[in-house]
Amino acid sequence: MRQSSVAGALVFVLALGVAAAAQQTGKAVNIPKQTVVSHGREATSETPPQPGFDPAGYVIGPDDLLEVSVWKEPDFSIKLPVRADGKISVPLIHDVQAAGLTPVQLALLIAELLKKYVNQPQVTVIPVQINSRRVYVLGEVTRPGAIPLLANMTILQALGSAGSFTQFADRKKVYVLRIENGKHLRYPFNYKKVVRGDVPEQNIVLKPGDTIIVP
Repeated sequence: MRQSSVAGALVFVLALGVAAAAQQTGKAVNIPKQTVVSHGREATSETPPQPGFDPAGYVIGPDDLLEVSVWKEPDFSIKLPVRADGKISVPLIHDVQAAGLTPVQLALLIAELLKKYVNQPQVTVIPVQINSRRVYVLGEVTRPGAIPLLANMTILQALGSAGSFTQFADRKKVYVLRIENGKHLRYPFNYKKVVRGDVPEQNIVLKPGDTIIVP
């Protein structure tokens, strides 16, 4: 492995824009580049964030697909799946714990471990597919399908990521289906009353696997 003479601070790319959900809920959600963090300052790429999306809220999980690369080190430009045990296999440094970290935190960890082999490594971690934490919005919305579940995402935020209601949507009878401890639960959501502030308690925080139905 050749030594790199890269100078400068670490550059971390957090690419977390939300792609339009696939028409089939089983499909992975592709993530385009979104935010670049360099020298402590953020610069936004040309792809605008989607409604309800917060890049800082994304945490890596099992089955996610990550692109890890090191500047001027092409051997490290590789796409890696996060295994069921939460780890990825990186050249030279082998198994690295990825699940539970943000892309920026993982880039820092990999850069630290690579210092034995690469001079001043500049590491990029890009989530290519988010498969570990998803919710589903189905029914009368313009972009039905799977969307990434971010930290503390509510029903309103998820609906925002699914586009707008169609002309046939019954906004008063939206509901969430959840499987918890083997039980099928149903949570009502009256969109009109929630946005008026009449029933804020209906705007619950979502959990992985929740399905929002817009009849």
